[in-house]
Amino acid sequence: MLRQDFSGQKLQVINRRMFIIGVAKIVIFLGIITRLFSLQITENKKYLTLSDKNRLREWRLPPVRGEFLDYYGNIIAGNIRVYQLHVIPEQVENFKYLILRLKKILNLSDKVFSKILKKKDIQKPWETLIISENLTWEQFSEINYYLHDLVGVKPVLSVSRDYPFKENYTHVLGYVSQANESDLLNNEIIKNRYVSGLKVGKIGLEKTFENVLIGTNGIQRYEVNAYGKRINQIEYKDGVKGKTIKLTIDSEVQKLCNELLNERAGSISIMDIYTGEIVAMHSSPSFDPNLLLFGISQDDWQLIRNNPLKPLTNKTLTGLYSPGSTIKPIVALSALENNVISTNFKVNCKGKMEMYGQTYHCWKKKGHGVVDLKNAIKQSCDTYFYEISRKLGVDRLNKTALKFGLGEKVLKEVFENEKKGLVPNTKWKKDNLGVEWVLGETLITGIGQGYIQTTPLQLCLMTAQLANGGYKIYPRIIVEDNQDTFENIKNKMDQNAKSALEINKELKETSEQFFNFINKKKHHTLYRNPENIKFVLEAMFSSTNEVRGTSYSSRIKNPKYQFAGKTGTAQVKKITKRARELDLKTIDIPYEDRDHALYIAFGPYKKPRYSVSIIVEHGGSGSSTAAPIAKKLFKLLIDRHEAREKIRTQGSLKI
Repeated sequence: MLRQDFSGQKLQVINRRMFIIGVAKIVIFLGIITRLFSLQITENKKYLTLSDKNRLREWRLPPVRGEFLDYYGNIIAGNIRVYQLHVIPEQVENFKYLILRLKKILNLSDKVFSKILKKKDIQKPWETLIISENLTWEQFSEINYYLHDLVGVKPVLSVSRDYPFKENYTHVLGYVSQANESDLLNNEIIKNRYVSGLKVGKIGLEKTFENVLIGTNGIQRYEVNAYGKRINQIEYKDGVKGKTIKLTIDSEVQKLCNELLNERAGSISIMDIYTGEIVAMHSSPSFDPNLLLFGISQDDWQLIRNNPLKPLTNKTLTGLYSPGSTIKPIVALSALENNVISTNFKVNCKGKMEMYGQTYHCWKKKGHGVVDLKNAIKQSCDTYFYEISRKLGVDRLNKTALKFGLGEKVLKEVFENEKKGLVPNTKWKKDNLGVEWVLGETLITGIGQGYIQTTPLQLCLMTAQLANGGYKIYPRIIVEDNQDTFENIKNKMDQNAKSALEINKELKETSEQFFNFINKKKHHTLYRNPENIKFVLEAMFSSTNEVRGTSYSSRIKNPKYQFAGKTGTAQVKKITKRARELDLKTIDIPYEDRDHALYIAFGPYKKPRYSVSIIVEHGGSGSSTAAPIAKKLFKLLIDRHEAREKIRTQGSLKI
């Protein structure tokens, strides 16, 4: 009986266990079925994507940067193909072994090797590490030969910036360099298109037009094996190249500017007096921006940085100089426009002028004798301009100078580092220095010394607006499709001159109402009486083309090339009594104490089209140093004028 009960209990236990095991099997089986259903059906896309991510790799390529062209269509900032070597550290099993192999293959120096290791330590493991940005063809070929043994290494055929005109355009174009943290934070477009090694504009036009130059990224998709090595390209998508920008600059004239300054510190600016097109804009000395593309050597950087002539400074836009005697045409015009003097007003120059116990010297020790306005401009008589400045006053001079382009940025916001300069008046001194203006300051302002500060480009604009007959122009350095033609601009100027004459007759006297009306028109008149402008231009012609003119030795007799101008010599320090007595030659004076040499000019004289401003730092006399440069410039400018007109009227024509 007991045996039967035991056997029954044992059978029940077995049956219960079998039931539990059976249920467990069913549950497990259902779980497996459910999971398989989930993997195959419900989450199919998710795991397919993850699988593809392991199998496929996507690389964003650096965007191809837009080019800069000169006025004739020549590439002045383009792109060249370069061979690069990239490594993605997270795809490398033994980075130390890999980098040692690369060091041997590429024959890397210990310094470069250490630099790569430091760079790797500060980067994220998934970020591309650029081993070299500019491999030679031999190095690129050898890397590809050993590629089967270099897991994680990626030889890349890329593009890089190239400046074929080297130092000739550095201060206009600027340069590009690797994007840094500041670039990414301040520019959303750079941030969105960033790839390791991306180069962006740092200064100049490269920076100003970054957003349209940068282009969009290309995409490469590859199939890789379990080790991350590429085995097949699946897809390639081209990026969109950045915008091509055409400048108004003539490369041949730009190159000549560089040659004429010949490593001297200074600037040359050339402008079309009607369209405002910048034909040349060179700051000297310059440097080759190609040196900065792949990391400049310490030696080259120190040579540029420590050069006392300051090649890193754009003197055309940021250099502030006393204009010296180049301001005298504006002083004369202001005095005539304000009816302070007539063209026949005379002054007896004895070499100096005494006022309130202070002596104001003329550059000519023995004086010029009795001179009228024309001869005062022609011979640059300081005493004459002391006198008319005294009569005119600094406030009225300030208004005329501002109208003709001094004291304001010329190219507006095209260059972020352009400076405004300063044309002082009585209010400025009171507001900024807290003291009253004194008469002696008016006298020295009248000869371009004292507080007044101008940029070379402002002097070029001032000259252009005198040379075109006294009309407002709008300087530009970029060629645009919808810009006014020379013919349209000339017609507007002629119409504005007629309107001004009619309105002036109706009012019978010059008034604020008259000028408020005129100033609303584009290319409006800057004068009250056109005869005053004409007189100043004739005096500038005399200064260059008549005996005793300060730039007479630089004249050109051929009417085709004839130009008119005004010399200037700006003191950089006060001349002591002892220095006047010694009367040393420029060569005997320490370089940093020598005067700056300046010259402004326009030509050809009969039908002018171009204005020029030249500054040679510490060059001594404007007549001996700056004016001869203008003579060579005008010959090339006028010889190339016909070709420039063809480009303007017929469209693009590469020369």
